[in-house]
Order: sequence, then structure tokens, then C-alpha cells
Amino acid sequence: MFEMLATAATDAAPVVEAATSKWHVGLAALGSAIGVGLVGMKAAEATGRNPGAAGEIRTQAIIFAALAEGIVFIAIFLGKMA
Repeated sequence: MFEMLATAATDAAPVVEAATSKWHVGLAALGSAIGVGLVGMKAAEATGRNPGAAGEIRTQAIIFAALAEGIVFIAIFLGKMA
């Protein structure tokens, strides 16, 4: 029984390693999606409170959303290096 488990463990090792090595990319994508959603929510709220500043708010929201999505690209780059 233990020999069978040992064989299965050595056969599954590359699969488990490949699956767990990409967790940081998924977590970065999840965090980025949440961040972009929060930026959009707060930008809409700020525009509703002060419609005259809609242009400045939109510009800042686009910049912050791009920075949040940049985290995913950094995580993918680091994932390819590992």
C-alpha cells in the first residue's frame, strides 16, 4: 500500500508543482479585479457628488485602474521567470 502511495506521489509531483506555481498570478488577477471595481465604484460616486470635476476624476480613475492591472503583468512576468 505504501509503495503504491509513494509511486502516486512521485507521479503527481510535477502536476502539483505546476498547479501551485501559478497561484500568485491568479491571486494578483483577483486583487486587480477587485481594485479596478473599487476604483470604478468610487469614481462614479465622486462624479455623482461633484459633476463639474468629472474629467479630472475620470483621468485619475483610468490611471489608477491601469496601475492596478499592471500588478497582473508583473505577476505573470515573475511566474515565467520561476
